[in-house]
Amino acid sequence: MSPDDRIRPAPTGIAVRVVSPGALATVQDRGRAGYAHLGVPRSGAADSETAELANRLAGNDSRAALIEATTLAEPPAPSGLVLEFDRPTLVGIAGRGGGFATVAHGRLVVPALGGLRTYVAPRGGIDVRPVLGSRSTDVLSGLGPAPLSAGDVVTLGRASGIWPAADVAPRPVRRVLTASLGPRADWFADPEAVFAEWEVSPDSNRVGVRLLGRALVTAGPELPSEGMPAGAIQVPPSGQPVLFLADHPTTGGYPVIAVLDAVSIARAAQLRPGERVRLTRGTSGDRP
Repeated sequence: MSPDDRIRPAPTGIAVRVVSPGALATVQDRGRAGYAHLGVPRSGAADSETAELANRLAGNDSRAALIEATTLAEPPAPSGLVLEFDRPTLVGIAGRGGGFATVAHGRLVVPALGGLRTYVAPRGGIDVRPVLGSRSTDVLSGLGPAPLSAGDVVTLGRASGIWPAADVAPRPVRRVLTASLGPRADWFADPEAVFAEWEVSPDSNRVGVRLLGRALVTAGPELPSEGMPAGAIQVPPSGQPVLFLADHPTTGGYPVIAVLDAVSIARAAQLRPGERVRLTRGTSGDRP
């Protein structure tokens, strides 16, 4: 038996049909660690904290695959994820703020719950075959299942966790991110200038969040390509920084001025276009 088969739950036969994927809906889990040397990013849930909460609410194992729903407009705009279940099913849903999903006639309608991404965890997890040990959709490399489309049908695995989940409490919405100065801070005329308030650009996705504000001035040309971790704050020639998220490239040639701590990487995944976010300075020990 291969490692992939050992972590794949036996299907229950419960079918879930995607009526509408919203802006973007993907299958995610904890990601595929250990392949950066092959150019494969970790991927996985962009907001790992909230994804874990959704799985705990459903009583799932933390490795269970779930759906990451991206919603750009608030209700009543019909842009949210809509799922149809063929029989009664327990579902854990978590976002970064208030709000409610609705259920009627076997259909689950999931709006944005206070952030950009909401996590939908049916009991038993989404049963798709792992690729390199993970069921995650990687939009950069194309690994894993394709993003969900209207009409797609997925089945659920067998639950292995305990329900009801204990010690589950809502997490507050925060728009402050903590970072430490990065390995190329000395390439900037004023590296402390990154610790300021920024606006989230609409040109953002699971690869990274682009920020708009006062341009950061570099003191040198582009670097030879070097390794890039999740949470790296890279500065291209425009001077407008980019926060790397789950599907980030594993190498890059623009200097990294700072690196987000692990908690802030999850929070950054919930930033919406047009929002204001403040970067504050932590210490080197906060790096992921």
